[in-house]
Amino acid sequence: MNPLQLDAIANAVDVAAIAATALRFVAGFVAVLLLGKLILIPGLRRIVRSRGFDEAVLSLGTNVLNAVVWVAAIAIGFAVAGYGSFLSAFAVFGGAIALAVGFAAQDLLGNFVAGVFILKDKPFEVGDWIEWDGNSGRVEEIDLRVSRVRTFDNELVTVPNGDLANNAVTNPVAYDTLRQKFVFGIGYDDDIGEATDIIVEKAEAHEEILDDPGVSVRVTELGDSAVGLQSRWWIDDPDRGDFVRVRSEYVTAVKEAFDDAGIDMPYVHRQLTGSVEVIEEVADDE
Repeated sequence: MNPLQLDAIANAVDVAAIAATALRFVAGFVAVLLLGKLILIPGLRRIVRSRGFDEAVLSLGTNVLNAVVWVAAIAIGFAVAGYGSFLSAFAVFGGAIALAVGFAAQDLLGNFVAGVFILKDKPFEVGDWIEWDGNSGRVEEIDLRVSRVRTFDNELVTVPNGDLANNAVTNPVAYDTLRQKFVFGIGYDDDIGEATDIIVEKAEAHEEILDDPGVSVRVTELGDSAVGLQSRWWIDDPDRGDFVRVRSEYVTAVKEAFDDAGIDMPYVHRQLTGSVEVIEEVADDE
C-alpha cells in the first residue's frame, strides 16, 4: 500500500474510534438521564407528597435532584467513554469551587435549610400572628430564604428564616383558645371579696369570654399603694384584633363597675415634705 492509502486507513480508524467514544458517551449519558427523569425524580415526588411536605419543599427537592441527575449523567458518560482521568481532574476542581462557594454563602444556605424546616415543621403558617425577638406581626408569606411579616403598624418586615428557626417564636393563635390576664389594682381599704365578685361578674357577662374554662381571680401583688388582683380569662378562636378588643372592653367594664361601687383604683403618688432655708446676706458698704 502506498502512503496515501495508509493515511486513509488511519483516518478511517480514527473516525471510527471517535464515533465509538461518542456513542459510549451518549449511551451512558442517556441511560443515567432516563433513569433519573423516569424513576428517581417521580419517586422523590411521591415520597415528599406522601409525607405531607409543602409544595415549596417539593419544588426545591425536585430542582436539586434534577441538577444531580444531569451532573451524574455527564460524569457517567465521560467515564463510559474512557475519560476517567479528565473526570477526576474536573471533580477535584469542582469540589474546590463548591467549597469556596459554600464558605461564601453559608448564611444564605443556612436560611434555605431553616426555610425547609419551617415549611416541614410548621411552627406557624401564613395568616398567623407571631412574636419573636421583641417583634410581632402577621405572617404574609413564607419563602425558602425569608419570611415576610406585616406588623400591626402596617409595616412589612422581611425576616431571614434562620432568625425564626434558631430563636424562640411565640404563636398565640396556634390553638383554638387563648388565655389572657390583667392585674386590677384596688386600695388597701377596699373589700377584696367585693372587687373579686365584680371582676368575675363582668367576665361572665362578656359574650366572647368563655365560661369553660371560667375566669379566675387571685391576689398577686401587695404594692406600695394598691393590692393587685390578677384576672385570667379565656377567649375562643384567638386573633390579634379580638385579643386587644376583648381585653379593652372587659377592663373598661370592670373600671366602670369599680367606680359605681366606690372601689378605688389608686395610682402611685408621692408627697414632698420639708422646709426651705433662705439666707440673706447684706453687702457692707465700702
